[in-house]
Amino acid sequence: MPSAAPRRRLHSVLGLLALLAAAPACSGGPAPAPGPPAAASPGAPAAESPYWVDPRSEAARQVAAWEAAGRNSDAQVLRRIADRPTALWGPGGDPGPEIRRAGAGARAAGRTLLLAAHNIPYRDCGQPRAGGAPNAQAYRKWIGAFADGIGTTKAVVILEPGALAHTVDGCTRAEHHAERYRLLSEAVDRLKRNRNTKVYLDAGDPASVKNPTDLVPPLAKAGLEHADGFAVNVSGFQPDAAARAYGARISERTGNRHFVIDTGRNGEGPLPGDPAQAWCNPPGRALGTPPTDRTADPLVDAYLWIKPPGESDGPCRGGPKAGTWWPPYALGLARRARE
Repeated sequence: MPSAAPRRRLHSVLGLLALLAAAPACSGGPAPAPGPPAAASPGAPAAESPYWVDPRSEAARQVAAWEAAGRNSDAQVLRRIADRPTALWGPGGDPGPEIRRAGAGARAAGRTLLLAAHNIPYRDCGQPRAGGAPNAQAYRKWIGAFADGIGTTKAVVILEPGALAHTVDGCTRAEHHAERYRLLSEAVDRLKRNRNTKVYLDAGDPASVKNPTDLVPPLAKAGLEHADGFAVNVSGFQPDAAARAYGARISERTGNRHFVIDTGRNGEGPLPGDPAQAWCNPPGRALGTPPTDRTADPLVDAYLWIKPPGESDGPCRGGPKAGTWWPPYALGLARRARE
């Protein structure tokens, strides 16, 4: 009978080779900075994501409509959006009913609800079409209804995209700054009265704020001390590395506060050329890192899809008004998503 020794030696050699193959390559330099996790295959269900997927989202309804019309191939591609969690932006009238509906779904599924509050007075530079609460009293009532709608639901709220960035870029008039800081600080405190709610103040992105440390004083005045952190790249197209570097500079000046990054449309980065023309429905963009709280980064709490991919930025490049679902643009983002 043949000896077992040669087989044992062979198994030992194979085991050593497997260990060597699995070990990271040696390097004389420092370890690379943490990056986003490898993206899940587009179309895969968000099994590892803690966030709720709305079965009544625009993307989900579009998938159902296309399947009913026999556009099965397009519907399957669009599932790369429909099957992943995106933030619900509270309606500008009474936000309570819609938030309560979504909260009930999130609780039933055992998931966290993603929300964006976007109704500050003089919103979006105060342009007439921009909307927002008509005054401070109306905003306090609105944010109270928003918070009441959440109740005990486990939730993450992105507070007022653009509100602070517009106080440093000249978009919001100086006489409105003090009121805005006060309203944001009050909103943080009201939302944090909900024991299961996390709040992240929006802090712009590298395309809108050239010096991120300019946001440090406004964030402090807006109640960052009582919030869970801040958000960057909301509705933006900056790649993960650029958004992370931007956020890290703010974090360094705010006591290492954590932040979240909007990755919904940053898969191909920003459109090259004039930044003033690149923010509104830029062509050729793609979905970015799928939503997750597993970032392997000590500063980044989550990669989120805050601006729902497929919603128009405004009536430019043939798009409908801001916030309107635009199926062709959504399909393009999904088709260009990297495997």
